[in-house]
Amino acid sequence: MKYTVITGASSGIGWETAKAFSKQGKNLILIARRTELLKHLKEEILVDFPTLDIVLQTVDLSQEKNIFTLYNDLKSYDIETWINNAGFGYYHGVSDQSLNTVSQMLRLNIEAVTLLSTLYVTDYENVAGAQLINISSAGGYKNVPNAVTYCATKFYVSAFTEGIALELQAKGAPLKAKVLAPAATETEFAQIANGSNSYDYTKGFTTFHTAREIAEFLIKLYQSQEVVGLVDRNTFNFHLSGPLFDHYQTGIKNI
Repeated sequence: MKYTVITGASSGIGWETAKAFSKQGKNLILIARRTELLKHLKEEILVDFPTLDIVLQTVDLSQEKNIFTLYNDLKSYDIETWINNAGFGYYHGVSDQSLNTVSQMLRLNIEAVTLLSTLYVTDYENVAGAQLINISSAGGYKNVPNAVTYCATKFYVSAFTEGIALELQAKGAPLKAKVLAPAATETEFAQIANGSNSYDYTKGFTTFHTAREIAEFLIKLYQSQEVVGLVDRNTFNFHLSGPLFDHYQTGIKNI
C-alpha cells in the first residue's frame, strides 16, 4: 500500500488537497496540530471513499524534535508522495514584528520543510513514481509589501525545491521535486497573517482563489512533468513551468 503525506491538513489548502488526493484513490497520512479537525476530515473522506486507509498524526512541526519523531514513526509506510503544506504567514513591517512569531514562522516555513524534504529525498530519491511537493507562494517569487519576512521564507522554499529538482535531474534520480506557489487564497491564512479573526477577503482582494481551486492546481502539478506551478499575482492564471530562478550547475547557467 502506498500513501500520500500532507502536512497542515486540518484546514485550507491542506484540507482540500487531502480530498483531492482521495479522489485519485490515494491512501492518506494527514498531519496537523488540531486532532478534532483531522478526525472530521477523515470522516468526510471515508463517506465517499470507504476503502481508503487514512492515518492521522497530531504534530506541532514548529518543534524540531517532533519532526524527527514524526518521520521515524512513518518509516513503516510506503510514501509515494510527500506534500509539505504546513506553514503560516505574518504581515507586519520588519520593525513592527513580534520576534517570537517570526521565530515560529522560520521554524515551520523553513526548518520543518528543509528537514522533512531532506529526510524524504534521502529515503526515496531512487524510488520510481515518488514525488516531493512543497507549498510556497506567489510571494516566494515576488516580494509583497508589508510581508518581507514571510516572503523571504517562501523565497527559500521555492529556491530550495527548485534546487532539489535540478539536483535530482542531474543524478538521474526518478524522484520528482515540485513547488506550488498560490496567490491570494481564501483560507485561515489571511486571518492569521493579519491578526484578525474577521478578515474579509472580498475587501482585501479584488481576485482570489478558493482552497479547492488551489488543490486542483496542485493535482495538475502532480500529474505533470514540470517543476513549478505558479499563480500569477496579476492575472491569477495558473502556469506550469520548469524552474524559474537562475541556477548554476558545473559552471553553466541554467534557467
